Amino acid sequence: MPEQHVARTPADLPDTATLAGMTGLEFITAIKEGRMAGAPIAGIMNFHIHDVKKGEVTFRGAPEFQHFNPMGSVHGGWYGTILDSALGCVVATMLDKGQLYTTLEYKVNLTRSLKPGVLVDCTARIQHTGRSTAVAEAELRGVEDGKLYATGSTTCIIMRAG
Repeated sequence: MPEQHVARTPADLPDTATLAGMTGLEFITAIKEGRMAGAPIAGIMNFHIHDVKKGEVTFRGAPEFQHFNPMGSVHGGWYGTILDSALGCVVATMLDKGQLYTTLEYKVNLTRSLKPGVLVDCTARIQHTGRSTAVAEAELRGVEDGKLYATGSTTCIIMRAG
């Protein structure tokens, strides 16, 4: 598999016309395969797209010391960021050419603390896709221990590009 890369400048990100000319599944697959740059936040947060198919996306990553809060544990924002990323990308896999989405709301539930370096999979699955909204849910689980570290859900609005 080609190495995924993240956008380093705004010019690395696709414009609206490019996005509108692809299905969401084509777009997310292109990021996974390294043909298009992924979001810069993925590099900062140390995660990447691990698997993608229509209606299901898995991100894989591990928090590091730089993701700690002042009390010495992984900041809740790390959990929220990987969950929000997987949830948004799974909604994208359902989009036709000419459609875009944005998050209306998302919710995170932390079930146990993560230690730095613990490799996790964040798998998001679509629950509903309609004409103007989509709903998805995700789980964050340890790759080696299978433990549930967090869950999340989102509601997104679907829009026409342009």
